[in-house]
Amino acid sequence: MQKLLDKTTCTMARAEYIEVEPNVRLHVTDAGEGRPIILIPGWPLSDEMYEYQYNDLINKNFRVIGITLRGFGKSDKPYGAYNYDVHALDIKKVLAKLEIKDAVLGGFSMGGSIAIRYLSTYDCAHVSKLALFGAAAPIWTQRNDFQYNLPISTVDDLIELNYQDRPKLLSDFAKIFSANEKSLNEGISGWLNGICLSASSHATAQCLIALRDTDLRNDLAKIKIPTVIMHGKKDKICSFDLAEQMKAGISNSNIIAFENSGHSLFLEETQKFNTELIKFAKKKS
Repeated sequence: MQKLLDKTTCTMARAEYIEVEPNVRLHVTDAGEGRPIILIPGWPLSDEMYEYQYNDLINKNFRVIGITLRGFGKSDKPYGAYNYDVHALDIKKVLAKLEIKDAVLGGFSMGGSIAIRYLSTYDCAHVSKLALFGAAAPIWTQRNDFQYNLPISTVDDLIELNYQDRPKLLSDFAKIFSANEKSLNEGISGWLNGICLSASSHATAQCLIALRDTDLRNDLAKIKIPTVIMHGKKDKICSFDLAEQMKAGISNSNIIAFENSGHSLFLEETQKFNTELIKFAKKKS
């Protein structure tokens, strides 16, 4: 995505890439002035997914920082581990290098799961509020004691398809991304698909494994900061049951339901999404 300009044209350009370890740089969109809002994308998207949030946030006097996870979008794509701990540490390094304080941390889908792991691991460093958007938490797949969302076998099939025909995997996923196949127009759908295709096959599969296997129920109990859970009632990828489970696990949280949205609530009900995020960020704790 072309670098967004700050509201003041004289502001010095900010780094678009931040190195988190030797030979691994993450792409960052960093624009605006004010309280920071950190946005973490979901699988297999990049920070470009927040294009229709950036301008509204900047115009409402926030500094917005979108961080593309390693393996996706314009970030570097090394082979190696892609579990939530790796991504959480990357985010910690970015926020430390940018000297971020009192931020609102927002995460979509897998990005929401990673945000939860970040807060539970680093004791809310740099962050004072949490926003979860269609988050894939506390567990994305079913267990004997957790009968919500997808069977493990369904995700196994997705991983296998990734190595056989990744474009078909993305095409199939796109069909259930919104409330129905016509909720997003052809242009938006094609744009999203292009972002997803830019991911590495290795990262795509490894993050599916993390999504399949990671249990965040213990992590939820460690989060004490104000939390908003924004979730589509028609979500086929992260069912609304998950939102209710997150609310039960995070003591200081509330749910905002998006009645007309599937998983892509940030595009299906964009104005409501932006308004609610801004309201939450401005609200005094």
